[in-house]
Amino acid sequence: MNRKKPLIFIVDDVPENIQIAMSHLRELDCDFAYATSGEQALERIRATHPDLILMDVMMPGMSGFQAVEMLNQHKETHSIPVIFLTARAESEDVVHGFNLGGVDYIIKPFKGVELRSRVRNHLELHAYRSSLERLVEERSREAELLKDVIIEAMGELAEYRDPETGSHIHRTRAYVQLLAERLVLDGHYLDVLTPEYIVLLWKSAPLHDIGKVAIRDSILLKPGKLSAEEFDEMKKHTLYGEEVIANLEQMAGQPTSFLSCAKEIAGSHHEKYDGSGYPRGIVGEEIPIAGRIMAIADVYDALISKRVYKSSMSHQEVMAIMVEGKGSHFDPLLIDAFLEVEPSFSQIAANNTD
Repeated sequence: MNRKKPLIFIVDDVPENIQIAMSHLRELDCDFAYATSGEQALERIRATHPDLILMDVMMPGMSGFQAVEMLNQHKETHSIPVIFLTARAESEDVVHGFNLGGVDYIIKPFKGVELRSRVRNHLELHAYRSSLERLVEERSREAELLKDVIIEAMGELAEYRDPETGSHIHRTRAYVQLLAERLVLDGHYLDVLTPEYIVLLWKSAPLHDIGKVAIRDSILLKPGKLSAEEFDEMKKHTLYGEEVIANLEQMAGQPTSFLSCAKEIAGSHHEKYDGSGYPRGIVGEEIPIAGRIMAIADVYDALISKRVYKSSMSHQEVMAIMVEGKGSHFDPLLIDAFLEVEPSFSQIAANNTD
């Protein structure tokens, strides 16, 4: 919140005490707001979001301690610094105030110079901390944007070697997100497909074919059917992709949720539900959910798109093949979810032509 002056919020059930505190603090060039009860304070503090709260402890109804406990439960108010300003001088009260997150505890009666000094210090600390938090948020946004750009560029490395598949990564990441969200709406994999994980899927999907950068053009761009030896070489792009991402993990110094998800997708999106896929021939739910979702997105897009070795198919033709693969190529549960959103798949393909 942009303000020219810091806002100090004073809470005391005795209006005269509020006036005394304000009179001592006016030379700090601050704005003031106040409340005469804990209940009133909660409502007004959430509306004004002050820079500092001076909180009396002993009040009728909701005490100052209880009011701070309530403020701590809300994201928008839990970080506002609180100075307890009270006649309660028992050590257990002081400890309780600090345990609640209070930044200071001033015993009444206080001297004006003491109150001003402590308030000034905490306002400066709060301003400094807020500035640091904004800087960290800005740097985090920049880092996240840079990561997203690098991810997409890496994904397009493989696609640029085949000029007919330029929008493949944009379509497949949209399919992946759509299918994952449909599964959640149907009540499936709720423990795995959290909103955060679905974002990871969307961001890491462009890397599913990154291993193709290691495949020879004579194989990758061959206009006809691959020989058995050539197909064996093509299969290795899944392992090459895992290796590339594993190298990124090593460069990062530690595994990250994003790179782990990307590595799963790269290594498992050509596995089949019945175990006849590659590179490892794993079966059913042994295949990571990310790989099972990506398999549907990747095959649908490959069938509906023109390639150097094939013509494009209609949506109806593709759907017949996808349904035929239920339980053999694809997870039956995922195919059921796919059938619920098939018109949206068709629309995504139409809106993102090569």
